[in-house]
Amino acid sequence: MSILDHVRQYHDELTAIRRDIHAHPELGLEEERTSALVAEKLKEWGVEVHRGVGRTGVVGTLRVGNNPRSVGLRADMDALPITEANDIDYRSTYDGKMHACGHDGHTAMLLGAARYLAETRNFDGCVHFIFQPAEEGLGGALEMLEDGLFERFPCDTVFGMHNHPGLPVGEFGIRPGAMMAGGAFFDVVISGRGSHGARPEGGIDPVTVAAHIITACQTIVSRNISARDTAVLSITQMHAGDAYNVIPDEARLMGTARAFTDETMKKIEDKLRRTVEGVASGLGATADIDFRFTFAPLINDPEETDFAADCAVDVVGEGNVTRTFHKMMGSEDFSFMLEKSPGAYIRIGNGVDSSPVHNPGYDFNDEIIPLGVAFWGELVEKKLAKT
Repeated sequence: MSILDHVRQYHDELTAIRRDIHAHPELGLEEERTSALVAEKLKEWGVEVHRGVGRTGVVGTLRVGNNPRSVGLRADMDALPITEANDIDYRSTYDGKMHACGHDGHTAMLLGAARYLAETRNFDGCVHFIFQPAEEGLGGALEMLEDGLFERFPCDTVFGMHNHPGLPVGEFGIRPGAMMAGGAFFDVVISGRGSHGARPEGGIDPVTVAAHIITACQTIVSRNISARDTAVLSITQMHAGDAYNVIPDEARLMGTARAFTDETMKKIEDKLRRTVEGVASGLGATADIDFRFTFAPLINDPEETDFAADCAVDVVGEGNVTRTFHKMMGSEDFSFMLEKSPGAYIRIGNGVDSSPVHNPGYDFNDEIIPLGVAFWGELVEKKLAKT
């Protein structure tokens, strides 16, 4: 029996688990219910369980034989602060929270892999099932690493997987080297001097300063970063004042920057600081900026990328695996794990009609659960093949 046929025997159960997680979404570092469910299922299937790794993370360990080789498989568990728009039986029961990125499906697929491998035990070595909290910009990967993830659970290689809306069901995509951009968040506080809206000459208008900063920042990438080095800078929030006739003392801007190298990101930070401080000073105000490097660029090891692609081919065939998948400007903190251990990150198709992630209408496609589980199974059985 193939791995795919084996997994399809309990596809319905994995779907029920996924939908239960979907109905009870938890934000980063709050995944108490989800981690308890993960731990319960791992224990039920005979996998050794370690809770509280990186606060709310879970690691399941399954060893077969005495071979010292080891591999890590990682899934994320957290949801997003979004109100769900879907009218489905398993709609989020928590106001303002939903699984809008498919982490519920990632968790279900990795649980399915743990069950399959625990039942078949067709490998020689150790598998660590890493269920990570707080991927969505709250530092969950770093929390686990700082808690001694790879010291406590050594991994010769580590792999991650994410669903991809727009990619057909039954297809996978991966690329060697840089695959996802590094990311930073920033906050700008502009300090002026408030005055009556009818007498602007008596103050220093931070709203006007903010508007000039927003316009000037549009040149940071277009006039400072080479067209050969893909980068994005977006100011996504502006907050100032609370009255029609009062010029406020302060205005705030927030945003994000993305780049594929640390050098380009540092250049963006330097130019952003110069622009913000220079424009504010020229208009009589002051400005402080907090620039936080939140995600490292995700870099796939070339050898492990080929290996992961080969495993996907064994599940869906060569014609359904893209080995030179396009780069993505989105970020993923699995990148920090790849900095510590060689490995790769692969995309699995969520369907051409899928809503995009981080959208109130998004939903993970349960049809792909057996494909994801089969990929994990192939990967472990090949990486830790019996000799």
